[in-house]
Amino acid sequence: MRGYLITFEGPDGAGKTTVINEIIKQLPQSLQERTLVTREPGGSKISENIRTIILDPENKEMDDRTEALLYAAQRSQHVSEVIRPALVAGKVVLSDRFIDSSLAYQGVGRNLGIEEVKQINDFGTGGLEPDLTIFLDLDPAVGLARIEKERAGQEDRLEQEKIDFHNKVYAGYRELLERYPDRIKKVDANLPIKDVAANSVKIIRKQLPDIFM
Repeated sequence: MRGYLITFEGPDGAGKTTVINEIIKQLPQSLQERTLVTREPGGSKISENIRTIILDPENKEMDDRTEALLYAAQRSQHVSEVIRPALVAGKVVLSDRFIDSSLAYQGVGRNLGIEEVKQINDFGTGGLEPDLTIFLDLDPAVGLARIEKERAGQEDRLEQEKIDFHNKVYAGYRELLERYPDRIKKVDANLPIKDVAANSVKIIRKQLPDIFM
């Protein structure tokens, strides 16, 4: 049985984790049993340790290239230790963020270049790409307002960036939507969570029907 990698992207506060958890509830029981949920940065012990370094608000001196390389490093470990073995075992992997986050946040948001950031990530992952990416479309200001309401004072280092940075990241995602229209599909994240999840499941059924067989 073939494995599949489905990734979820979007601005900070778009609700990716909540949506993924709701999607699981809406999947057939047989599919739930072969589904693995993971996240980035993180997903494995080593990757989670790198996550702590990346997102620690105290690390204000972090160079943009260092940030990009750390994301690629944690992704390399995540793929090696978690994602690829799960795919080999025929699992359906749902990942909260993957390579597109780096392309948008570091490639565009940090002005490092999409192709440059893609190159280091392709090296780290052995060229692994998602079978499908769900982009949760939400205005960055709305997402940041959600975060401030839910956990004010606990924002991580990237969430603390000014709105101009988040708008650049959003523009980066829109560029990726144009670059990869067959892989990246947009879902309105302004809707209630159950509707966002249901619309995501519809896309999965349409794009990857074999998963449900």
